[in-house]
Amino acid sequence: MHPATILTVVLALAFPLVVVYAEDDQGLVGHWKLNGSTKDHSGCGNDGQNRGAVFNANAAVFNGKDACIQVPNSQSLRFGTGDFSIAVWVHTDEVLDDVLGDILSKYDPEKRKGFNLSIMNYAGVTTSQPNYRNMHFGIDNARTSSGWRDCGRPGNCLFVCALAVHEGGLYAGTFETGKEEAGHVYRYDGGMNWVDCGSPDRSNSVMCLAVFKGRLYAGTARYRAKGSLLPDSPNQNPGGHVYRYEGGAKWTDCGRLTEANEVYALAVYRDHLYAIPMYSPGVYRFDGESSWTYCGTPGGLRSMSLAVFNGGLYSTGNGGAGVWRYEGGTNWSDCGKQGQETQTYSVAIHAGNMYAGTWPSGSVFRYDGEKTWTNCGRLGQEKEVMAMVVYNGKLYGGTLPLAEVYRYDGATTWTRTGQLDTTPGVPYRRAWTMAVYQGQLFAGTLPSGRVYSMEAGKNVTCDRELALGWRHLAAVRGGNKLMLYVDGKLAATSSAFDPAEYDISNDMLLHIGFGAHDYFNGSMRDLRIYNRALTDSEISGLFGKEPQ
Repeated sequence: MHPATILTVVLALAFPLVVVYAEDDQGLVGHWKLNGSTKDHSGCGNDGQNRGAVFNANAAVFNGKDACIQVPNSQSLRFGTGDFSIAVWVHTDEVLDDVLGDILSKYDPEKRKGFNLSIMNYAGVTTSQPNYRNMHFGIDNARTSSGWRDCGRPGNCLFVCALAVHEGGLYAGTFETGKEEAGHVYRYDGGMNWVDCGSPDRSNSVMCLAVFKGRLYAGTARYRAKGSLLPDSPNQNPGGHVYRYEGGAKWTDCGRLTEANEVYALAVYRDHLYAIPMYSPGVYRFDGESSWTYCGTPGGLRSMSLAVFNGGLYSTGNGGAGVWRYEGGTNWSDCGKQGQETQTYSVAIHAGNMYAGTWPSGSVFRYDGEKTWTNCGRLGQEKEVMAMVVYNGKLYGGTLPLAEVYRYDGATTWTRTGQLDTTPGVPYRRAWTMAVYQGQLFAGTLPSGRVYSMEAGKNVTCDRELALGWRHLAAVRGGNKLMLYVDGKLAATSSAFDPAEYDISNDMLLHIGFGAHDYFNGSMRDLRIYNRALTDSEISGLFGKEPQ
């Protein structure tokens, strides 16, 4: 018997819960140690081609802007309807000035066929930051597993203003218009059920939500419903405060944005929480306790949304549209306007580019640098594009006046997936906010005040914030389910599906550090792909084994 085999057997007997792997482990079709080269050590010849990654002593570093590794298509990477597994060590920083992006993808966007593994950081979804450090693993074969499903109405809501994923739950901020009512935060409890998490104050709406340093924050507002051509609320109590959730129905006041009565948007940038008022100009930075620092007024206009991309904090404009980049202090640089649009509502980072949703043409524009924006088409005959989110390889956008949701299919093509709000006798309906949760895309509406969800392909998400530093991640397609593991432990499992419906083979490159969301912002080492489903103990063994 070969000495290495004897050693493996001895170790396995001494430590039965730890699996020790040889270089030629069963089913290994790709093994990139990433400790100085892009060579494949599996024996399958799937060597990568470096496109800007930098190697240090034991990992590949990806800059989040244009660096990735491309692996040519091969028969060994065509998994068809069969099982496969991905295991990798990734490192992410605590202080981020960019989204985290995609770990691995082999996906054909035209055919909607393949797989995606990413970490979702979605600021700029109109007013909220719905996903922050949440993992996603999805497969598709141009299948829509479900139409839009009614997930109920949180409280007496007319307007689902905000959605955010936090500590395994999906939270919604609401506008409730009655004189004795107030905006609430609710947590989704499955089916059509919502649990009341309280009213931070007596204002009529919780307009925005974001996770910051592992805690959920909410901004309150006195929302003027006439902006949606609805009767104004008789509740005129001011908002303008940001609150931190303490559990149950308890909220801690973290201060007011000067004299503002409304907090419109929240986003995290470089270890700070930023906020904008709703009906007055300015951007503010949270400096702890109840202190907020004025950071200037982009373009001298009221801001609509905040987003983070490629090292910058961006603000979108109202009363003239446009996007501005924060330069520190109270200084902002002009990044140009979007054609003849007058309001820029939302931002999404898709396939390495920044996109903006606008009014009044209902179009989405792609940022091409300096002050250049390219029109990527109109969503049906709609007038306004609000929430935009990347989900299982595609960009989705919500609209006004029909509250429709469209899927971006490249160039200037948008495909309608459905109308969410069919309230009769109103001029405006909104699909305002979105989040990815439990493997599905969720969207909130006005004026029905309901939340809807759908699934495209088959997906699994880890709905807890991925801890910073080095983490071992694994994604498994096993039989009729998808699974995600973090540091050797099962973190999430998808609902069941028919494996025969998901032939994911395609002719595309395998991208390490790039995909439908963005270039990866962090480091990787010891990336392995298997053409079989790893077991729990095998994944635990990989976590316990220090990469060589």
